Amino acid sequence: MNSGSKKKKIIIIGPAYPYRGGNALFVTQTYEILKNNFDVKVFNYKLLYPSLLFPGTTQFDKSEKQFFKIPNERVVNSISPLNWIHVAGRIKKENADLIIFDWWHPFFGPALGTISSLIMKKYKNKMLFITENVVSHESNKIDKVLTRYGLRNASAFLALSLNVENELTIFGKGKKVYRSELPVYECYQTGEALEQSEIRKEFEISENAIVLLFFGYVRKYKGLDILLKAFPRILDKHPDAFLLVVGEFYDKPDYYLNIIEKYKMKNKVKIINSFVPNEEVSKYYLASDVVVLPYRSATQSGILNVAYGFKKPVIVTDVGGLAEFVDDNKTGIVVKPNSPDELVNGVGKFIELEPYTDFAANIEELNKKNSFENLPNIIEEIIKES
Repeated sequence: MNSGSKKKKIIIIGPAYPYRGGNALFVTQTYEILKNNFDVKVFNYKLLYPSLLFPGTTQFDKSEKQFFKIPNERVVNSISPLNWIHVAGRIKKENADLIIFDWWHPFFGPALGTISSLIMKKYKNKMLFITENVVSHESNKIDKVLTRYGLRNASAFLALSLNVENELTIFGKGKKVYRSELPVYECYQTGEALEQSEIRKEFEISENAIVLLFFGYVRKYKGLDILLKAFPRILDKHPDAFLLVVGEFYDKPDYYLNIIEKYKMKNKVKIINSFVPNEEVSKYYLASDVVVLPYRSATQSGILNVAYGFKKPVIVTDVGGLAEFVDDNKTGIVVKPNSPDELVNGVGKFIELEPYTDFAANIEELNKKNSFENLPNIIEEIIKES
């Protein structure tokens, strides 16, 4: 872009700091990569989820170190129709060249569908929906109705996986779909020289253990129970294995704790049931050898991209878009879903390959090809065609 020309204006509607979690992180990274090429404003939520509908302890980032503060205005209330009218009025006054809606859950269908309807006359061909998911992982008929309503005014979509791109053939009504992916999240590097042996000592994990990490909030679709049921057999074959489970439980923990109790694995499984502040993320990844994503369903996962940020290999199930971001046997292992046997074999394959495979170097090469880096060019193209 010519430095002397006036920058095109973009409005991003999505969560950002002080909210926590993957969606806020993605909006932050999107702002950061676009801000040098465009005049970018972020219209954040002043109410994201009503507290009654949020299963965790807090929606807000309570970290001591804030890696993700970006300029934003908290203007959108997800459940107030009067607010949607106000927000639409604000957007109209901006005279933007492109409106970007961050879409990941049908709950936001009424808000985003109404706001986009109210600005349709002014921005008919200038509304891009970036789709991290299309419908939720635990969707029902109502979710599909809300999704159709929420996405109906999009002039184009940016899909973050092939799986999402395919789903948009149903919900996108033939509109143009562009492709990108989640960025590699290297933002959790603290700059401290942390030794794996010291971190493991803190967690009371043997220095010689083979540490599997399950990271992120726990819900049924993420398949932690499948991994726990596989783990006794993993231990039979690999007695040095150790499972580190880190993340807030959105399901009742007792179900998972009972599996650990049943198979007498208390001294081989460590559970940290809490949201991890930014400054502590690195030590869990640095303590681990491999990150396991035993999901029953998925589109893509920020957890995988955080793992790649630490150059850690992954074991993933072949669901949704997960496998398309893994170079099998080079940056990780891909296994079939819903099968403890497959996870046992996947861990075994990783242990077999680990002495002879430079997973970190392979991940670094794959990271260089991450299509998120091309996002400014994609946005430029979308604006030209609008």
